[in-house]
Formats: sequence, structure tokens, C-alpha cells
Amino acid sequence: MADEKIFFSYLVALSRLPLLLRYPLARAPERRSTANEDEDGDEDADEEDDDGDDDDDAHGSPPRASPPPFLSSRPKTPPQTKTAGGTLKLVHPSTQQQLLVWRSRPRSVLVLKRLGEDSRDEFAAVVDYLGREQGMLVLVEPHELAPTAASLLAREARGSAAAAAASPSSFLDSYTEQEASSLASTVDFVVCLGGDGLVLHASSLFRNGGIPPVISFNMGSLGFLTNHSYHEHREALAAVISGRERLESCSVASSADGPSYDAGVHITLRMRLECQVVEGATGLPRGEPFEVLNEVVVDRGASPYLTKIECWERGRLVTKVQADGVMLATTTGSTAYSVAAGGSMVHPNVPAILFTPICPHSLSFRPVVLPDYAELELRIAGDMRCTAWACFDGKHRRELLRGDAVRVRMSANPVPTISKADSTNDWFDTLNRCFGWNERLEQKPFWGGRGNSKTGNLSSDDGD
Repeated sequence: MADEKIFFSYLVALSRLPLLLRYPLARAPERRSTANEDEDGDEDADEEDDDGDDDDDAHGSPPRASPPPFLSSRPKTPPQTKTAGGTLKLVHPSTQQQLLVWRSRPRSVLVLKRLGEDSRDEFAAVVDYLGREQGMLVLVEPHELAPTAASLLAREARGSAAAAAASPSSFLDSYTEQEASSLASTVDFVVCLGGDGLVLHASSLFRNGGIPPVISFNMGSLGFLTNHSYHEHREALAAVISGRERLESCSVASSADGPSYDAGVHITLRMRLECQVVEGATGLPRGEPFEVLNEVVVDRGASPYLTKIECWERGRLVTKVQADGVMLATTTGSTAYSVAAGGSMVHPNVPAILFTPICPHSLSFRPVVLPDYAELELRIAGDMRCTAWACFDGKHRRELLRGDAVRVRMSANPVPTISKADSTNDWFDTLNRCFGWNERLEQKPFWGGRGNSKTGNLSSDDGD
């Protein structure tokens, strides 16, 4: 096994029957295997899944495919290992780069576009490429179905479409409001044409479960989450479908539909937060939980008074916030509202929750970074002068009365975003492109080119 591959985990996504194409990544089984591991565990899992399929068929639900195997090239040892001397040693990092490999060719894709008509032609071009040239079923949002069909017909009339005889009705479709909750079971991956807000919108469409991999093309203003350029969309989409990075140290067993792919694309599993509003009077949940990709914020709203928010962690009072508000952010959200409020910028692969106060009335209240297993509660103090407001990724504002709380913990459903290079290179490139991170004129040397730059010796000059 190559040393440079030892820290890569290989995720294998299993395609399904037509229109039922993938098992949500977030629900992948805990079992792991290497290339030389026996298949007993897989056979047992298949038997369990077969039983589950029979139950679904009895209730009229579509059959569910067996969970995708999760193949890892890491050594089968825990991060900490006791050595002969009685000490603990870190064997490998706790996080790794991840590669997504299809078990069989993806067949269904959801394509989203930003608001407005300025990107209509680009949107139609992507739909046309995926539908006509790649032979995929392309889903669009309900309000985009008719305009997209018209744009495709116009492209065909202008001779811009592929030479295939397929009409838009043969590959273009949408979904109803009732079907929206089951999108994760009918979509292989998601394409976003827009900015960061569109990626947040894609995340909100899959709030009740796992979300398919997302590839986003920068057509917005900032584009921190959109590393791909639209001008390279054909190459990027072809890489998603057929793979780009080849598997060298790990082999994947063939699927029932044919041989597995031997190449994939790098992805970043972006953690989400599960947020539940709880009524103080009854202690009961209010409404469905929210899953946020960036942050949850509790603030004073339009009130002129400071908030007074009690922050609890697993039943322990950590602190009381007297400020405009407080936010709990993911590492993905660390470069959004959190960094504007003074929080740290954290790589999205780091498993952490950022605790960032908003304009605190205290000189010693600094942002902190908590582990991802923390279970937090932001509770409105009983003697607070006003009510507070909570918002989730900038939407769904909810008023919080005295005693009400928002309980926050790590979600089991991350957002897998497809990288342009890999997660670390993409992140540093984005810091430079969007923030101009650490841009500064370089300091000039003393010798100004007249001395020995290697030793630092200055040349004498009577004029200096």
C-alpha cells in the first residue's frame, strides 16, 4: 500500500434501480473493510436489507437497495494505541481525505439554479448536457420545469443542443411537494449553479435525512462553497460521473449491475447542526428540528436591550451571554457570519462546533471551539428584559419567550460537497480568492540586492 494513500478513506456510493438510485451517505453502515477482508459481514448485511425490502414492498413503498460498503485504507487500529512502554501513541490522524466512488453509473441528478433569469442559458446548457449527452434523468424544481423545457426547445431550434434525437420530455422531470421528502432516495447527486446561498438551499431540501453529493459552480457573488468554474462544467460533471482519481491501494467488488468503477472524486463531508426549539413552559419540542449547514443564531431582534442567554452543555451551566446574541456555527460556517463576529476560520474537515458571541458586553468573552460531541442548549433567561429570536442559516426566524431554548448537537446527516482538487487545496484557494487571506507587500531585504542574500551580509556604501 502506497504511503501517500494511507490516510485516504474510500466511500463507495451504490446506485439503485432506475429512479431509485442511491442510499444516503449519512446512513452508511458503521462496518468497514479493506481490500483483503472477507465478505461475511457484507453477506449478513445483505440478508438484513432483503428483509427490510420485503417489509417496504408490503406497504407499497419502493424497494431499498443494500447500504453501500465503506472501504478504508487506514490501518485497523484506533487513533490511540498502547505501546510496550505503557505510553499512548497516535497511529494516524483522526480525519482523512475522502474519495467518492460509484458502485455503478449514476442515473439521476437534481439541478438547481440561482434566482433570476441571468443564468437561464447556462442552466439549460447543463441540463442539456446531462440529459441528452450523458443520458441521465434530470430533475429540476417545480417552478423551473416549464421555463427549462422552453429553453431546451429554443436551444434545439438554434442548433445548440446535442445531435441526439431525445426530446426534453424524455429526460427532464420534476417532483411534487409530497415527493420532496424522498428526494434523497431518488437523486444520485446535485448540481448547483449559483453562489453559497444556493448550496444552503440545496441543504434545506434534504432537511429530514441524508443529502446526495453536491457539485457547485460559481455563478454568485462570493462563492466560498462553489469552487468549480462554469466554463469547465462539462469536464467537472464528466469527472463526477466517471471518476477522476483512480483507486490504487484498494479494490472494490463488482456490483450486481456490472463491474464497479475504479476511479472517483474527492469530497468534503461538511457537518450540519441539528437544532430543536423547546418550549420553556412544557419542555416539549416546538415544530420539527432544523438542520443547518452554517450556523444557528439567537439574538435580541429589534429590542434595544441586551440578551441574557444561559448556555448549557449536557446539563451544566457553562456561561451566561449578555450581548447582542450568540451563534453556534459549523466549521463550514466558520467563514460566514462567525468570522464576521470575530470567530476563527476552521477547516471544514475539523470535527468541531464554534461558539461565537455577537458584540458581547464583556472584554473577556472570546469565541471558543468545542468538540463535535458537545450537546448544547441556548436558554432564554427567566429575567431577560425582552424576548429573543432564533434563526437557522439566516432563515425560519422563531421568537423565543423567557424559558424557551434551542438545543443543538451534531447532525448525523453531513453535506458531501465534491471538491475541485481536494478539500484542503480547495479551502486555501478559496481563502485567497474570496478573502485575500494574508495578502501583504513582501518585506524588502536590508541589502536591496547589493549584498549576499544567502548570508545577509550588507555591502558597504559610503552614501548610505
